Amino acid sequence: MRRIDAETEVRAANAAFYEAFEARDIDAMSEVWEHSDRVVCTHPGWQALRGWGAVSGSWFALFRADNPLQFILTNESVSVEGDVGWVNVDENLIGERIGGTVAALNVFAFDGQRWRMVVHHGSPVASTSE
Repeated sequence: MRRIDAETEVRAANAAFYEAFEARDIDAMSEVWEHSDRVVCTHPGWQALRGWGAVSGSWFALFRADNPLQFILTNESVSVEGDVGWVNVDENLIGERIGGTVAALNVFAFDGQRWRMVVHHGSPVASTSE
């Protein structure tokens, strides 16, 4: 696989993650992630969740909450080394009861057929007041 193709595919997998998140679609979110014990997810303000069971449970809980979010992604950077790709991106959140910016790192592993998320880490960006 040429590098440009891999970067395009990782970018598409990352977009699928945010589409599933905005749609609050647990089936689509499940398609994005690798289902293994090595996956890790850190939502802003949460402790790290390890393993698909804990990670999928967090998405189920988040999607049941009455707080839909819209993402405006900025400063996206995609890198690929072999069968691992990662995306650094700023998630600019818009919601009825929440807003702000989260710096995110999304890591994907190629499983021989497609890129699957293995790590999502979101860290809130402190607002600066002058």
